[in-house]
Amino acid sequence: MTASPVTQTRSTCPYCGVGCGVIIEAQDGQITGVQGDPLHPANFGKLCTKGSTLHLTASAAVTRQTRLLQPLQRLQRDGPAVPVAWDSALDTASDQLARIITAHGPDAVGFYLSGQLLTEDYYAFNKLVKGLIGSNNLDTNSRLCMSSAVAGYKATLGADAPPACYEDLEKAQCVFLVGSNAAWAHPILFRRLEAAKAANPALKVIVADPRRTDTASLADLFLPIAPGTDVLLFQGMLHLMLARGWVDRAYIAAHTTGFDTLESLVATATPARVSQECGISEQDLLQAAQWFAQSPATLSLYCQGLNQSSSGTAKNAALINLHLATGQIGKPGAGPLSLTGQPNAMGGREVGGMANLLSGHRDLGNAAHRAEVAALWGVTDVPAKPGKTAVEMFEAAADGEIKALWIACTNPAQSMPDQRTVQRALERAELVVVQEAFTTTETARHAHILLPATTWGEKVGTVTNSERRISRVRAAVPASGAARHDWQIAVQLAHRLEARLRPGQPTLFPYPVEPADAGAQALWEEHRASTAGRDLDITGLSWAQLEQAPQQWPLPAGAAQGKARLYEDGVFPTADGKARFHAAPYQPLAEPVDAEFPFALTTGRLRDQWHGMSRTGTLGRLFSHAAEPRLHMHPQDMAQQDLGEGELVQLTSRRGTLMVALQSDAQLAPTRMFMPMHWGSEFLSGRAADGQRLLGINALTQPAFCPVSKQPELKHTAVTVRKVALPWSLLAMAWLPAERVLEVRQALSALMGHFEFATCVPFSNQVPLSAAAQTRSGVLLRACAHQPPAAEVLQQIEQLLGLAGDQVIRYNDRRRQQTRALQVVRGDQDALRLEAMLLTGDTSAGAWLSQLLAQEMDPPQPSHLMLTQGATPPTGTKARSPQVCSCMNVTLDSIVQTLSQCPGNDGERLLQLQQRLGCGTQCGSCIPELKRHVQTTAVVRFHEPLNA
Repeated sequence: MTASPVTQTRSTCPYCGVGCGVIIEAQDGQITGVQGDPLHPANFGKLCTKGSTLHLTASAAVTRQTRLLQPLQRLQRDGPAVPVAWDSALDTASDQLARIITAHGPDAVGFYLSGQLLTEDYYAFNKLVKGLIGSNNLDTNSRLCMSSAVAGYKATLGADAPPACYEDLEKAQCVFLVGSNAAWAHPILFRRLEAAKAANPALKVIVADPRRTDTASLADLFLPIAPGTDVLLFQGMLHLMLARGWVDRAYIAAHTTGFDTLESLVATATPARVSQECGISEQDLLQAAQWFAQSPATLSLYCQGLNQSSSGTAKNAALINLHLATGQIGKPGAGPLSLTGQPNAMGGREVGGMANLLSGHRDLGNAAHRAEVAALWGVTDVPAKPGKTAVEMFEAAADGEIKALWIACTNPAQSMPDQRTVQRALERAELVVVQEAFTTTETARHAHILLPATTWGEKVGTVTNSERRISRVRAAVPASGAARHDWQIAVQLAHRLEARLRPGQPTLFPYPVEPADAGAQALWEEHRASTAGRDLDITGLSWAQLEQAPQQWPLPAGAAQGKARLYEDGVFPTADGKARFHAAPYQPLAEPVDAEFPFALTTGRLRDQWHGMSRTGTLGRLFSHAAEPRLHMHPQDMAQQDLGEGELVQLTSRRGTLMVALQSDAQLAPTRMFMPMHWGSEFLSGRAADGQRLLGINALTQPAFCPVSKQPELKHTAVTVRKVALPWSLLAMAWLPAERVLEVRQALSALMGHFEFATCVPFSNQVPLSAAAQTRSGVLLRACAHQPPAAEVLQQIEQLLGLAGDQVIRYNDRRRQQTRALQVVRGDQDALRLEAMLLTGDTSAGAWLSQLLAQEMDPPQPSHLMLTQGATPPTGTKARSPQVCSCMNVTLDSIVQTLSQCPGNDGERLLQLQQRLGCGTQCGSCIPELKRHVQTTAVVRFHEPLNA
């Protein structure tokens, strides 16, 4: 049978808020490739490591093992999920919702959505909950991401509208990055900033962050501020600007109000106080203030370091105060630009997809706004009672106030703070519906009903990125299995609830479910109508125009194109047209360190992973840069605590505990720790002393939130750490067929509760992406315990890893409770290869055996050395060098060896390195690390012999 031709479909990346355009290649209904869209103005063809591997996450093998392909229902809470028909699933869900609403009122239900939904999905759900059901209990995981940025914009500029754009990266003369590791979290924008600085060496880059991240590698000035002191830093900068006459008094008088109050407030933010409390020098504070104020154009980029805070609104507003005070706004290269964490957090805000918002950037607390939306929707009214925000919603469910939770496209059992409360909420709720693309999330384990949703490559609609640019999302292939679009599920649920809650009345949801393009367009056009006269007015933008190219808002009727920059005329969307200075006093952390909990833990992103890893966690190659969960700690603290590299520790906060291995990290300040946000209980778990299952990093984080934005303080938790002595250990590792590896990982993960500590991750042979490359995948399970588990558990692990048959060699010492089982196979040219292994008891040999397996190296001869050799590897066995460039699979050893032969200045040496090894020439995410190695690796000089 002849294969059909390869099709190309323009769409948008589903990861961060940069909003990169992608071209999806597909053949015979299967996604086969992805490339950056050279015509998309967000990325001009570039993609990061995550974006460039998107097609691999959509392979047939991954889909079969991880995707939710049909509706499922649990007849008992802890029972198996069994297949049901769509009509049955939706009928059951709507019956249960209607029962709870009738018995307990509309506010007994809560809907928790996602910044990864499309604008049309958001709109349908918003209308369903606030219009039909009559509750404002609809919030999203954007509450954990961007709600402080929203509140900061509204408090100062009058509307949730980032005023700058990506082009300002090239036009700025000073760039101020605060609380943002853009090098890892928004790598395509960081590449653009690197290029701007290379083209304009006079461009000054200031980075403020408690952690010296890869982003700081580009900084002319690095400010290692103490956690939570951002407001005081900004007030100290303004204090100096006032003292030196660096504020723009004319701009302040003409375009702002409230400066006198702020001027009085910052009088106490003296350089001496700021230096002492923020932990930076007075000279650096002065330099930052001068560059910010006196630059011809200053652009600020900021993200979760400001947002995820109990003072999140104050931090955002205090930064915007600096722009207003110096007139650094409304002109090319200047202004505050929040970097959105999720692909459509901006679109969700546009349609009012949060508990305090309504369509078209309207406020729920405004009676006129509620009346406008009620008229648009055709309902009597929109309820005035504030809805529960994310933390409040799960606390209410844990207390029994909310009795039904509908969760779409998000994984709160991994991402929410204070995981014990979230677990209680999911266990207590009478109804939990999870609308999801993947079966592998922790939240899916708690669902009474699971509804399969489409995902990247299948979805239809729109998203809005950090610079207010709306892009189309298009389907390259049909939906997998029985999956439906999220907005389709919302509309079909709405039709059923209408029959139960308002029988005989005309539908509020007259959108065609099929064809999908028509339904998505109808929803988008209703959303467009809701924006008339608002700050985000897009009444001049048609669906046909979006088909041609992405567009920025506002784009009102009669406009030829959207506005790249806002407030160029100094007029703001406030009652008097003036921006408002926000005078909020500096407040300390919600949970400061103390004698009992002396370390400050912050969380953040890894370079190659995304959120809860339901998608990126399917690819072993994306674990190459950070292979297993690690807690980063300053080497000085490790020495004082008598802790060594790789040792297991117990990390404890006031809310929970976990066990994790240590990693020395001199980029941290003493008493500060870092752990990636991604490591939930799907990858890192175990058994607590009371027998409860350990729940990953967010078992520790705190639910304290900003009183205005309601965004929790995920960026700081007070913790203590102690060494753990678990005498029995296990290391299991195997190459597996692509069609089994993820199922095996899931099965092994389910066994982690048999141990006090366990981690289970995929790995790969990390070959570069090319047509000729042959990628292999495997899974690694590491565990420790006080005592060995039951023999049946070890037998189950062996079975899953395929450790059976005459190719398995064994060593068993029952007295010492030590075993080794190794599968050695004969491959090409009669060469032996280690394919699988299980070590228990003493696993010290695992360090070099795992290298043999992962690097597909020749085993030592005679082969019985693999059974008997201890921690010291046999002669010729070399530990793997850490990978630096995942796109081209370039290791640190290769980089150091090559750099030793590259003369010249730093720029010339980096170019030679890239030309010889290819590292940093694809996505560029590794460039900051390459630059560090350029600076620390000396050139080896070889002298020519003298002529005789």
